[in-house]
Amino acid sequence: MGIIVVSGTGTEIGKTVVTAAVAAVAVAAGRSVAVLKPAQTGLTAREHGDADEVVRLSGAKTSAELARYPEPLAPDTAARRAGMAPVGPERAAGAARALAEEHDLVLVEGAGGLLVRFDEDGGTLADVAGLLGAPVLVVAPAGLGTLNSTALTAEALRSRGVEQLGVVVGSWPTAPDLAALCNLTDLPRAAGAPLLGAIPEGVGGLEPAAFRAAATDWLAPALGGEWDAAAFTHAWGIRP
Repeated sequence: MGIIVVSGTGTEIGKTVVTAAVAAVAVAAGRSVAVLKPAQTGLTAREHGDADEVVRLSGAKTSAELARYPEPLAPDTAARRAGMAPVGPERAAGAARALAEEHDLVLVEGAGGLLVRFDEDGGTLADVAGLLGAPVLVVAPAGLGTLNSTALTAEALRSRGVEQLGVVVGSWPTAPDLAALCNLTDLPRAAGAPLLGAIPEGVGGLEPAAFRAAATDWLAPALGGEWDAAAFTHAWGIRP
């Protein structure tokens, strides 16, 4: 897997921290890693972006952005309002391929959910994955409502013939409610793909060394870690 596309079922659900964890595990295994953020929204030119944060936490080799728009909106809308050129799927895929020539792993982090518009032609992150032939890692929230959005994301991927690598819970609460606990069993059913990790809430605030040291405990072997879905679910006292 030279390229992995990281998408969320929505916004503000932990995509950047999940991307950083995947990168940290790969770096620890001796792989060179680049992270690509095709369109960064909601930040000015001088602010610290998502790709920068992944590099800071993980120790990845390279970060890249193709465009930055100041308003916190969908990339197409943000570009239009700023009077700036949008980033289409072809450009994003080309940038990922170029990075893959010089790195062992490229992580392409989307903005918001899978079908958020990148440009006026309706291009999306799903199109980027399709052009690359790359699998998509879906980041989902833990609690009530996540099953529907996860199932819709999975259906959109299947309809486009794009592989879903699996699902990671972007922020696992320290005191999960009943819905979150049951979702440990139900999320992979909704996705039709394995549960590949659960990132504890708040770990984005750790010092980089501590983040990197713990990342293998949050991700399954398919992502290079040691996390076990069955053991994690059993530890919380949930039966399948």
